[in-house]
Amino acid sequence: MSDNHLKVAAAQIAPVWLQRDATLAKVTDWVKKAAAEGCALVVFGEALVPGYPFWIEHTDGARFNSDHQKDIFAHYLDQGVQIEAGHLEPICKIAQDQDISVILGIVERPADRGGHSLYCSRVHITAAGQIASVHRKLMPTYEERLVWAPGDGHGLQVHGVGAFTVGSLNCYENWMPLPRTALYAQGEDLHVALWPGGLHNTGDITQFLAKEGRSYVISVSGMLQKSDIPRDNPAAAMLKNCPDVLANGGSAIVGPDGAWIVEPVTDQEDLLIATLDHANVRRERQNFDLSGHYSRPDVTKLSVDTRRQYILQSEE
Repeated sequence: MSDNHLKVAAAQIAPVWLQRDATLAKVTDWVKKAAAEGCALVVFGEALVPGYPFWIEHTDGARFNSDHQKDIFAHYLDQGVQIEAGHLEPICKIAQDQDISVILGIVERPADRGGHSLYCSRVHITAAGQIASVHRKLMPTYEERLVWAPGDGHGLQVHGVGAFTVGSLNCYENWMPLPRTALYAQGEDLHVALWPGGLHNTGDITQFLAKEGRSYVISVSGMLQKSDIPRDNPAAAMLKNCPDVLANGGSAIVGPDGAWIVEPVTDQEDLLIATLDHANVRRERQNFDLSGHYSRPDVTKLSVDTRRQYILQSEE
């Protein structure tokens, strides 16, 4: 593989729903599969570990002070990923052992916010097995706000993987022009869009992001079917009302000219693999580089607060 080329994989899989450790074990297996194919980067969908909160829509999730909703949330919180507790150490180890970078969507239970609220977070793990950054979703979408807290700008960071500068956003953040611009301005030329799953999400925006950024774009989705929902889970009441397919995938890979490299794949777990050529980014930037020669910082600028937000600020 030349210095200009990067082999990547999008792992479109279903979680072992609302079971953190079992889902992390499954992620480990798929990281190994990507590494066996010679990939230097593998990416996974939004909130994959331990799973997206599909129950809200199907169990009267907005009912205030509901004992049932409290029971579900207590279980979800218990299965959340606490990085400080070492929950991601198996993924860091396999990344280091296999010399592969990993981008993973988690439901984070951070100790630095008290340990009892959840955040939809994207974690970038380097091929050296180090957590490079954790981005907490800025604004949960619609009913997600019943279980996820809003994040901050600390994780609006890009990271080098081979010749590429990689950035990533969670779900509807990909529709937010200013967070996108924060990544573009740092030199992003490979964008990873994490989704819970669904062709309705990825079908149009994947190509749009590529054309806007003149970057490669990987949209990676999860999957979930009714048959994946455990009957002994507190959220099992959703089985009465939910459809047979809750998330059908839709993962895809697009080039910096907006053309499909891998068209959206639905209704199956799969490893979508492509070899990206950085020269194609440079070709498309010839006539449009939105944070370079086509920008006008004398007219418009973006201010980004990248501080991690805490409720307690210690003063000397």
